[in-house]
Amino acid sequence: MNPVIVVHGGASGDIPQDLEETLRQGVVRAATAGYKVLKEGGRALDAVEAAVTVLEDDPEFNAGHGAVLNAAGNVEMDASIMDGRDLSSGAVCAVRCIANPIQLARLVMEKTPHCLLTSHGAAKFACDMGVPVIPGEQLITERNRQDLEKEKQRREAEAPSQQKNQGTVGAVALDSNGDVAYATSTGGLVNKMVGRIGDSPCVGSGGYADSGTGAVSTTGHGESILKVTLARLILFHVQQGKTVGEAADTALAYMKSKVKGEGGVIVVSNAGDWAAKWTTESMPWAAAQDGKVYFGLHRDETRTFSLS
Repeated sequence: MNPVIVVHGGASGDIPQDLEETLRQGVVRAATAGYKVLKEGGRALDAVEAAVTVLEDDPEFNAGHGAVLNAAGNVEMDASIMDGRDLSSGAVCAVRCIANPIQLARLVMEKTPHCLLTSHGAAKFACDMGVPVIPGEQLITERNRQDLEKEKQRREAEAPSQQKNQGTVGAVALDSNGDVAYATSTGGLVNKMVGRIGDSPCVGSGGYADSGTGAVSTTGHGESILKVTLARLILFHVQQGKTVGEAADTALAYMKSKVKGEGGVIVVSNAGDWAAKWTTESMPWAAAQDGKVYFGLHRDETRTFSLS
């Protein structure tokens, strides 16, 4: 089986032009890191974790070091990961002071009998596992402080939301054994209520992986994604005979018509077919397959280069 990985950097509104290339290069770095794992014979699970870790460490993305702030001015992060071989999954939500929530989610999958840990329980588990705790301030960027203040002012004025990035990073992969996996991580929405949880840590909504079909990672308006269980819905359409692109378009259109929700997805099938689709204005994405990297940000934009 020819391995492939696809990553996304979040369904977005109008991205400032001076930030576009930074986001493109960020997802390219993540895809390249995950593809290296696959080419060295690594599992899809290892590849998606590696790719999302790169994005969590990049302050330009809404996850880990770039996570947006809640109404109290704090970072609360969610993440999930799933192994398509046996449907094993792990997730954490409302975690603070952890640099890489996706790595903690994998530990939940592999070191506990549970699928999801939250807040204080997740923090205690992280401590038990020796996961380093960092000061919350290290995860806060000046831009995210400014975005929080703008969103608070907008709400006071009862003006339409100007949030540019509906957050979330993710990856899906197929390895040489024919197995798939997904990983999704997010800081959520700017100025969200303390304790608010979106789709990202919820298996079936924020992502899904089944080696009998494929894998999906989602991004966008979390409440809408939860209502239609977007990731599982896409794989249902694949099972019904649609291509991965058709399945993604169909499910995104359903979400938009049914609950007026917008977002984006990345999909890979167990045959190695892949797609990146979105209904927002843009979504940074990258894929690596056959020694080449494909990437883009705007609709109908696909750039490519060969890996040396």
